[in-house]
Amino acid sequence: MTPTGTPSSGSSSSSSSSGTTASGAQRPGGAGLLAGRTVSRIGYGAMQLERLSGDRAAAVAILRRAVELGTDHIDTAQFYGDGFVNGVIREAIRPEDGVLVVSKVGATPVSGGPVPLRLAQRPDELRASVEDNLQSLGVEQIPLVNLRRADTGLGLQAEGDQVVGLDDQLAVMVAMRDEGKIGEIGLSSVSHDVLRRGIPAGIACVQNAYSLVARDDEDMLGLCADEGIAWVPYFPLGSGFAGMPKVADEPAVVAAARSLGCTPAQIGLAWLLHHAPNVLLIPGTADAGHLQANVDAGAVVLDDATLAALDAVPSRAGDIEIG
Repeated sequence: MTPTGTPSSGSSSSSSSSGTTASGAQRPGGAGLLAGRTVSRIGYGAMQLERLSGDRAAAVAILRRAVELGTDHIDTAQFYGDGFVNGVIREAIRPEDGVLVVSKVGATPVSGGPVPLRLAQRPDELRASVEDNLQSLGVEQIPLVNLRRADTGLGLQAEGDQVVGLDDQLAVMVAMRDEGKIGEIGLSSVSHDVLRRGIPAGIACVQNAYSLVARDDEDMLGLCADEGIAWVPYFPLGSGFAGMPKVADEPAVVAAARSLGCTPAQIGLAWLLHHAPNVLLIPGTADAGHLQANVDAGAVVLDDATLAALDAVPSRAGDIEIG
């Protein structure tokens, strides 16, 4: 990546407004809108790249393959691998790739503790995190930064000086947008009420836990669709925690996969793409085979009968959380 942030903030080319990316690849899942840019609806969540911290070349290769397959939306954070993932993105992504790199603030790494993260919600911490992201990505502007709060889910809970009002947080995010350090603002792990209060500041996307088996935020998804806000779900296949429902275990999903000759995971991703037009996916993996399978999910067509069977799967995951 260049110091000017070209890979993630350059103007859209004629190819990016069509069915192909800047590199000429077909867009998996078709085209969507994010932060004023046309992107492929199947992007890449970079968190799992930290599993390759001992093999940097393999991590770079995964990103290069993602670009080849038509991914031009990469989701990252400075706290993924304590800067390792951002460094790999800086090395792997080139200006001509036309990739929109999205980052996140609101947490920071902790070494040696039972949980590898702690919340970093204060305005000064949000600003410091943006600066860290700018440095590790090697850019002058991050086109979209998600503010990760702790309004929903289990996991990290805000206590003490980490209980910070949304208005104070958005004030510093808007200030950094005005300064040109970030292009757009997103929200993550937020409630319906927080989203409504944040909309006047200009919200480009929402990242909440959401999948076929975790549809508690259906009203919020609808609000985002009405407001032109992208819905970028994490845990798109259900929670990774033991004992929590997983999309691939659902009988209706297994039956659909058998009928269509694909995997249950591909059915779960395809359902999300069919469910609402403002859904953008960022499935993550450190495995090239899984990356290919995730991209191929964009070509899975679900007929009305299959969609009806999948829609009938109950939502029962409850609150789930990640960093």
